[in-house]
Amino acid sequence: MLITFYVPELFQLLEDFDNHDFDNFNFGIIKMNKQGDIQAYNKYEADLAANDQQQVLGKNFFTQIAPCTNNFLVAEKYSNLTEELDETLDYIFTYRMRPTAVTLRLLSNSISTNQYLIVRLKS
Repeated sequence: MLITFYVPELFQLLEDFDNHDFDNFNFGIIKMNKQGDIQAYNKYEADLAANDQQQVLGKNFFTQIAPCTNNFLVAEKYSNLTEELDETLDYIFTYRMRPTAVTLRLLSNSISTNQYLIVRLKS
């Protein structure tokens, strides 16, 4: 199966992968716990944001790595979760980089301890 940014079952597919396998994807993957602390950060995202993959692990994505996402459009969507979250939105990353147009996919559910922020450059 070809795994793309828009595949409907992306959340479950990511749950089945080992964190090191995320480097094989052609979009950014940020795996976080429910508090927003980074558990995995793939190479695509590290290159896009000019961050070191290892140095971001354990840090809070919304407050320490990308505070430009600590708002009602992104971070709040995860905190108000009662069921499943699978939302796609156009966004502009602005923190520590030139403004970069991206498409974000926010993935979470009430059962898993993980949540994901998926990032794709706008074409």
